[in-house]
Amino acid sequence: MGYVKFNEARELDLILLGRVAIDFNPAYNEQVKEEFKPLKKVHMFEKFVGGSPANIAVGVTRHGMKAGFIGKVSDDQFGEFVVDYFNEQGIDTSHITKCKNGEKLGLTFTEMLSSSESSILMYRNCIADLQLSVEDIDEEYIQKAKAILISGTALAESPSREAALKAVMLAKRNDVRIIFDIDYRAYNWKNTDELSIYYSTVAKEADIIMGSREEFDLTEKLIKPGMTDEESAALWQGYHATIVVIKHGMKGSTAYTLDGQSFSIKPFPVEARKGFGGGDGYGSGFLYGLYQGWDIIDCLEFGSAEASMMVKSNNCSDSLPTPEEVHAFIKEEKEKFGEMIARV
Repeated sequence: MGYVKFNEARELDLILLGRVAIDFNPAYNEQVKEEFKPLKKVHMFEKFVGGSPANIAVGVTRHGMKAGFIGKVSDDQFGEFVVDYFNEQGIDTSHITKCKNGEKLGLTFTEMLSSSESSILMYRNCIADLQLSVEDIDEEYIQKAKAILISGTALAESPSREAALKAVMLAKRNDVRIIFDIDYRAYNWKNTDELSIYYSTVAKEADIIMGSREEFDLTEKLIKPGMTDEESAALWQGYHATIVVIKHGMKGSTAYTLDGQSFSIKPFPVEARKGFGGGDGYGSGFLYGLYQGWDIIDCLEFGSAEASMMVKSNNCSDSLPTPEEVHAFIKEEKEKFGEMIARV
């Protein structure tokens, strides 16, 4: 339906900016199966690339889109692992640079207690991804993109927050669509006032905003707390947003469009392996649909299906599916549960 107009002449479909990390998940493969248990009792882990914008970069690339990444990695073998992995996936890494002062990539250890209970133990001292600086933001590179995705985590500290804001300003100047994935992580922030200041600054410039109800509440804290979903959508569409997506976890999500319509979707029923990673699949699938010019409800269904596929997976990057795999999953689910299983 063309709710967002992209410049089709641009070389890159999407440039993503922000967090990349290393995930260590309890091993669950043909050789080793660490069943649900406390983290302290896990002996074998599997290593994956992680971090929401990094996972979305992988996800959209699996769907045939051309993605680039602006970020910082550690000057060690973990940093090399990330760049090598991105290159293998076909993601442009020309604007990923190494830290110079010993900063390290974040390490995420996953605890999987049951299909409904999971958590993470995060090591983010002297962190690499937040060392992104204004010098790393190249206007000529941004000019190559149809859109840029800003992850909210990138706004947590200087110099990364200034780099992200510079990227937003340059995108605006060069008619590059701005996608804001709020991506709130409590461990990054000193207080919620600071969070609201920077989140709302980017949200006011964004063409597409995606986040949970909690994330919108945090963004709006210093503007007007306690708004309904409809009020939130109207607020941001009063600035520049054409699509506002508000998620309510297992209750589903709704996309609000500038023409006053709303479209809702529910999760597809699956047996979960973990309680996170779904949002990255959701974002990848939803954005893919938008770029294809699909109706919003079809974009939501595709994103919801991909999210369900990822929560049943043991990782957040390697298992990101192809479009054919998502379509096959949707077909199978509808044959089992009915045509309207996810649609509201």
